[in-house]
Amino acid sequence: MAASVTESQVLDALRPIEDPDFHKSIVDLGFIKNLHIEAGRVAFEIELTTPACPIKAEFERAARERVSALEGVVEVQVSMTANTRQAVAAVKEQLVLPGVRNMLAVASGKGGVGKSTSALNIALSLRQAGARVGLMDADVYGPSLPLITGVMGRPTTSSNKRIIPLEGYGLKLMSMGFFTTDDSPIIWRGPMVHGLIKQFLTDVAWGELDYLVIDLPPGTGDAALTLTQLAPLSGAVIVTTANDLSLIDARKGLQMFNKVNVPILGIIENMSYFTPPELPDKKYYLFGRGGGRRVAEELGVDFLGEVPIDPRMADLGDRGEPVVMAAPDSESAKAFKQIAGNVARQLAKLAIEQPAVTDTNITWVTP
Repeated sequence: MAASVTESQVLDALRPIEDPDFHKSIVDLGFIKNLHIEAGRVAFEIELTTPACPIKAEFERAARERVSALEGVVEVQVSMTANTRQAVAAVKEQLVLPGVRNMLAVASGKGGVGKSTSALNIALSLRQAGARVGLMDADVYGPSLPLITGVMGRPTTSSNKRIIPLEGYGLKLMSMGFFTTDDSPIIWRGPMVHGLIKQFLTDVAWGELDYLVIDLPPGTGDAALTLTQLAPLSGAVIVTTANDLSLIDARKGLQMFNKVNVPILGIIENMSYFTPPELPDKKYYLFGRGGGRRVAEELGVDFLGEVPIDPRMADLGDRGEPVVMAAPDSESAKAFKQIAGNVARQLAKLAIEQPAVTDTNITWVTP
């Protein structure tokens, strides 16, 4: 007669699986939930700190293999779940967004470095990984979200006067561009910008979100300062290119977040290199090489990754087709997915020592 497997045996089999960010066993971290054993059939959940964990498939595979190897086990069912925790920086005038677990600012010191494209593709990569995501375009004077998503229309309001965000590619979207026409310039002074940003944060029905990605305008002007002072930002990423001028401005943006105690998750180097289709093994560094990584090391923040130049990206953006959707196997799409995973892991590390907020389990059932 086959020996009956016990709960302690299952946990001992899972204990060697270590989370690479926290350097602890997933058992000791309390990730194993709802363990059930009946007649050799073992079922349990692995509850991660983010639905966008880039190594959840590796966790699932390792757990299944280890438990299946135990004597007396005839079947293993592993469910991957996530309870997104909230990492909030200390700000002076913190607003409350009840359903939003994490707010991520995507910033750049200057324009033209691909910040908005990066924000959109990071948001979409988080969404594809299973997270609930919103994207807010905070560039009042030059909103680009309608163009790069292909989403048009004017948001409606609910019965309780809340603004209903538009949706595209599974994201909840909000932008000043939804309220204006292409040929109508926005001529506003600082207090009006402040009021609009506050309205986009508090009067929009964002609902339950794991991540609200905020595409900041370039530089350190009114809108950027308003966001850093009002919003409970969980963290920020800086987008730059490798040339010296962009790197100088990236440093300024980073210092702005440091002054208001918003954690810097890292630096993204966009348009890092170009690979001609006919020379797939060649990389041409048109704006210099390694600048983003060098600045990250100098300033003591993480380097989140580099995105290559993709000639298709501008055309896709003009057609409202993000590269992670239109060309998911391209090197640029893969880079954005890796960066999004790095961002999710950074936010999870910031939140792990804080008490978990309202339970927001998301479940993937693996066959």
